[in-house]
Amino acid sequence: MAFHVLAVGDVVADCGVRMIEKHLPRLRRQYQTDFVVVNGENAAILGMTIDQAETIFDAGADVITMGNHTFGRRELCDYMDDNPRVLRPYNLAPQLPGQGWGRFDTPAGEVAVIDLIGRCNMDYSPDNPFLQVEKLLKQIDTPRILVEIHAEATSEKLAMGHMLAGRVSAVWGTHTHVPTADNQILPGGTGYVTDLGMTGPKNSILGIRPDLSIAKFRGDLAGRYQPAPGPGKLEGVLFTIDSQGKCLETQRVSVYD
Repeated sequence: MAFHVLAVGDVVADCGVRMIEKHLPRLRRQYQTDFVVVNGENAAILGMTIDQAETIFDAGADVITMGNHTFGRRELCDYMDDNPRVLRPYNLAPQLPGQGWGRFDTPAGEVAVIDLIGRCNMDYSPDNPFLQVEKLLKQIDTPRILVEIHAEATSEKLAMGHMLAGRVSAVWGTHTHVPTADNQILPGGTGYVTDLGMTGPKNSILGIRPDLSIAKFRGDLAGRYQPAPGPGKLEGVLFTIDSQGKCLETQRVSVYD
């Protein structure tokens, strides 16, 4: 029996949260989705509030993943310790709040989710995600394993996908907020996409007002980043996985207001 996983790209600002609230329930029904993973680390621009997390869960997310802005809102720390459905990158320092992976029961069977953060062109303080995921996989015996790598470099995401090809059900990238056209099935039956895209303001630069981002690149005295106004969009990928944990199909999902 096919197991349908919807992975939704980085939620940015209140606009992104509203897009999840408005469209995710319908998408779950439309695609007969068994499991939904949403990246929420930019819901509050830098981090995510507890209220935003609850709204995303109420809309139909089963797991919320985070990234380099995990601790942008410190009130989330205790919440993550109490709620294993919010994952921060596994290869961050182990003493930090929260968990980096989890095993979850669904009516269609068990699934494991691993959240990783890359290091290329980012912060090199996390442990090596490639070595850490190798160790972790030895502890997981469920056939359905989903891996997110929150990273800047496309090469790092591709390297993770190919290293895990045939060993996990799906690998997807987040962080760059731009959807890539390379959703595919890697050798051995692993679904893959370099970046899911973004859920947030449509007319923006990565969710931010264009004038503020342009000013930064021009070298002007730029103001603090603010989310762009206007309509929103929701972007992600649907992975269809069989009972053995092999990906059968990938499909890009895009919704625009």
